Amino acid sequence: MFIRTLAAAFALVLTGTVAQAQEAAAPAPGPADATTIPDMRMGNPEARVQITEYSSFTCPHCARFHAESMPRLKAEYIDTGKVGLTYREVYFDRYGLWAAMLARCGGESRYFGISEILFSTQTEWAGSNDPAVVTGNLKRIGRSVGMADAELDACFENRAMAEAMVAKFQADSTADGVEGTPTFIINGTKYPNMTFEDMKAIIDPLLAE
Repeated sequence: MFIRTLAAAFALVLTGTVAQAQEAAAPAPGPADATTIPDMRMGNPEARVQITEYSSFTCPHCARFHAESMPRLKAEYIDTGKVGLTYREVYFDRYGLWAAMLARCGGESRYFGISEILFSTQTEWAGSNDPAVVTGNLKRIGRSVGMADAELDACFENRAMAEAMVAKFQADSTADGVEGTPTFIINGTKYPNMTFEDMKAIIDPLLAE
């Protein structure tokens, strides 16, 4: 899967918001500042090794990495303070954008928990060609982590936030030369999808420097 052009990505937002899929009358202000889309981080920001992960919530390879490798990466390196991780979303389609909106609207404290639910249940919530069905699936995930219906409606109708998220995605992925997902930037060097063992072989020598 390859990164969309800037024009195509903005067309995705302008023609494919959840509000439009639900035939909402008008966009509503959402719970996030649409002009500020922060990176989501976990682990030690001062660690010797810093990883930036580019992933899409609709990417099967990304879901596999999060199922098979992320638990070990988190337990052995992130939770122990040896590695800091910055997660950056990639949007190949409107479903991936909507999923990222849900994760962000859950707030920083719930972001990574929602993200792991999205990856682990990817084939379930994203498995329909009907946008209304996918919207309903995402809202069920939101409710399962304590988000209220009004909060979810405001989130998915926040067109300005969606546009700002796509703009950030385009700027970041262009700057880092990201062409597919998952992509990892480890201490400034770009790597394609890999196993935990491959990543460990990169991290350990950097920690030993």
